[in-house]
Formats: sequence, structure tokens, C-alpha cells
Amino acid sequence: MAEAERIIGTPDSAGAGEPAASDDGTAAPEERPKGRRRIVALLVVAVLAYLLDLGSKMLVVAKLEGREAIPLIGDLLRLDAIRNPGAAFGMGEAFTIVFTCIAAAVIVVIFRLARKLYSLPWAIALGLLLGGALGNLTDRIFRSPGVFEGAVVDFIAPAHFAVFNLADSAIVCGGILIVFLSFRGIDPDGTVHKD
Repeated sequence: MAEAERIIGTPDSAGAGEPAASDDGTAAPEERPKGRRRIVALLVVAVLAYLLDLGSKMLVVAKLEGREAIPLIGDLLRLDAIRNPGAAFGMGEAFTIVFTCIAAAVIVVIFRLARKLYSLPWAIALGLLLGGALGNLTDRIFRSPGVFEGAVVDFIAPAHFAVFNLADSAIVCGGILIVFLSFRGIDPDGTVHKD
């Protein structure tokens, strides 16, 4: 049964002839540095996503809010600053506190998963989710009308679609990557299920 799984090779483990686990199923000592590197990758991606989101929102609030939308690609794509108290697509405006709690729960789950993180693609996916969740959670906590009820700053406005921000983009990209990895049978600990 144990033959149905294997550890994915990574660039920094290429050429390593040592087994990935000892006979009793515990992780071999050489796996520990790989785990730490994956956590660092998760944090780097999360920090980059968060800072890009935060910086873009600060710029939008300072330069674009209260002004006419700026066309980027004719009518197909505009920059248009709005405050969104709801979830994606402006739904659920009465449940801002619920969305805040959900974002906080997602962050806790990601930190719990990080303890067993040996897969670089999973680190990237979880980093995108973490950075995006932190970006929108920052708005929920610190923007008006009040703590845990703040409206999220959205500004990317494609034609015939909801207005969104970089945090939303990071969350969607992270979610798509997680679905892809799950479909391929790749777990956060780097194992692959052949079935």
C-alpha cells in the first residue's frame, strides 16, 4: 500500500540518493531543511502578495478615489476605485463580520498546514492565499466604517465583470493552483497519490 505514494523530487534534492523516509515511516533528517525552505517560500510569496495589494490600495485611495475611472484598454479594462463591504461580486454586504472571521480562519488553517509543507507548488499556492487573505483582512479591520466592518478597496474593473483588487487575484490564483495540485494527487507534504 505504501508503494502508492512517492515523494516529489525538487530541484534542491535532485541527485540525492538517500531514501525520503526511514523504515518506521518517520521523516529522515535530510527532509527537515526542505520543509523549512518551503515555509520560507510560502512566507515570501505571502509577503509579496500582501505588499503589492497594500501598496496598490494606498495608491488608489490617494490618487483615484472620488475621481473618474481611468480607461486602460478602451472599454475592456478600467481602474475604478470603489469600496466593497461584501464578498466577491459585491454580495453579502450585511455579512462583513462573517467574511472577516472566514479570512481569519483561512489564515489559521494555512499556518497549521505549513508545519507539514514540503511541496514548493503548495507553498506558492498557500502563500498566494495567505497574502490575499491578509490583504483583504487588513481592509476589514482598519478601513471605515469600523473594526471588522471595513469595506475592501477594489479598483480593477474589467468590462462585464465585478470590480476586484490584487488580493482577490492572489486568492483566485492560489485556489486554482490548489485545485490543480489536488487533481494531480499532490499533497502539501510532497507525496503523490498515483490513484
